Amino acid sequence: MSENRQPGPAGRSPSVADVLALPVLAGGDPRVVAGEEHVDRPVRWVHITELTDPASFLKGGELVLTTGMPLPEDAAGVRRYVDELAAVGAAALVIELVRRYHRPPDALVRACRARGLPLVTLARDVNFLEVTQVVHTLILGHQAEAMRRTQGVHEAFTALTLRGAGPEEVLRAAAGMSGRTVVLENLVHRALVCEPSGGTARAALTDWERRSRTTPATDRAEVTGPEGWLTAPVEYQGERWGRVVMLPVVPPAVPPGPGFGPEDVTVLERTAMALTIARLTRPTPWERTAHRNVLRDLVEQRHRSPGDARARVAALGLPADDARFVAVLADLPAQEDAGAAEVRLAEELGATGTQVLVGLLSPARLGVLLALRPSRPWRQAVERLGRTVLDTAPGATVCVGSPARDLADVARSFLEAVRVAEATEPGLPLPSGRSFHERADIGLRRLLFALRDDLRVQDYAERQLGPLLDHDARHGTDLVTTLRGYLDAAGNKTVAARSSGLSRETVYQRLRTIERLLGRDLESGEQRTELHVALHAVDALRARPHPGGRDR
Repeated sequence: MSENRQPGPAGRSPSVADVLALPVLAGGDPRVVAGEEHVDRPVRWVHITELTDPASFLKGGELVLTTGMPLPEDAAGVRRYVDELAAVGAAALVIELVRRYHRPPDALVRACRARGLPLVTLARDVNFLEVTQVVHTLILGHQAEAMRRTQGVHEAFTALTLRGAGPEEVLRAAAGMSGRTVVLENLVHRALVCEPSGGTARAALTDWERRSRTTPATDRAEVTGPEGWLTAPVEYQGERWGRVVMLPVVPPAVPPGPGFGPEDVTVLERTAMALTIARLTRPTPWERTAHRNVLRDLVEQRHRSPGDARARVAALGLPADDARFVAVLADLPAQEDAGAAEVRLAEELGATGTQVLVGLLSPARLGVLLALRPSRPWRQAVERLGRTVLDTAPGATVCVGSPARDLADVARSFLEAVRVAEATEPGLPLPSGRSFHERADIGLRRLLFALRDDLRVQDYAERQLGPLLDHDARHGTDLVTTLRGYLDAAGNKTVAARSSGLSRETVYQRLRTIERLLGRDLESGEQRTELHVALHAVDALRARPHPGGRDR
């Protein structure tokens, strides 16, 4: 029997319940007669003792094995014996009911129950030395495996850092290694990145700011706050920038959830370190990246559920409920630095207190999601926003979708704004008194501009006007202009002649040539309409592609 033990390196250890299930102990018919609720305690070593004061040789986490021979006779002595074991953090007391006792003393059972110390009885003789050898081998195996896993964690985060991984990839790795949800927040408690594991973004982020503010900041990785979050600081240029949070696994109605182990701490420490380095090497503010990602997910409807979408938007500081949303697109001129314009616009709107998400949706297109109180007139707010965009990025084209009453409808508002942008030629004058284009502005000319890539539109224009365009190209004539003036005059030849500065006879002659080349009757209202549509189609096909659209 040994009164000493050499603890190995910290690592995940088997629990009391795990040890009792081993064949070497199961043969003794073990029964837990006290402290059943604590059999999940880790066993870090096995201690065999027949001393009356074994606690002086313990350091915590030991499974104490005894035949019961040293137990005091009196109840007070038994209580003291148990108190000392509990105070030092023994994992459990195992007593063999073979030699001195054949049933556990009542005083011992009462004392263990009072202190929450698992008391295990063995009905048959067990070789304590063999138990020690088997359990120590198991513990050392767990420790070696824990060391291998820790080394794997270090190597994985080193690889992420070397290849310049961003915060999303770093948090994804942390959640995968720990099996827990990991969240990155800045100093003002905005949750910028959330990587759920075994749960949803909604469960993790609901009421995030309030919950975060009740969780004190720490200077190193440690558990803090009423929910038992594991947090670690993230720095930028020597100052605290924010923190990374690992959430406990919380079973229903049992707050807080299971505790964190040494490996979780290691993962979070390396996550914080990788984020600190990434913050130094990535010039784009992470707030901007977070806005971009949420906007793109809303536009492409990539959220797992409406609840997840609301939770992510609210965690970024935008009201997600009882609000009206308007999608705004700003297509930037080719010479504009889109990233710089994004930052400037976000700062300008933030300074005015406008509640928005701002982010690049494509290399030359900024997306803005404006949140308004339901009672607030949306046109006035959008007009002010549009003016800010044009002041920030002169030459931008601002297009707006109709209001959405719920986040689930935001994708539709953005789609409308995209349709307006597709139908808006670069440099097209704004409607009087407005800083933006909207769906109501789309007439025939803008509709055809939006559809200019459709082969059916191209084929229609060529069938209707191809011979006339070919004739002008071969002979240097300008019959297309004559036709345009005639159609714009609604078939009035006198008005067409006056507007073109030609004689009526010249116009009549040219119109007869046009009828012959096209095989059309220009006296027919229907045929004039067809040709007028074809002329608008040709204009659209000759227009410059929109910088923010699909042609870029």
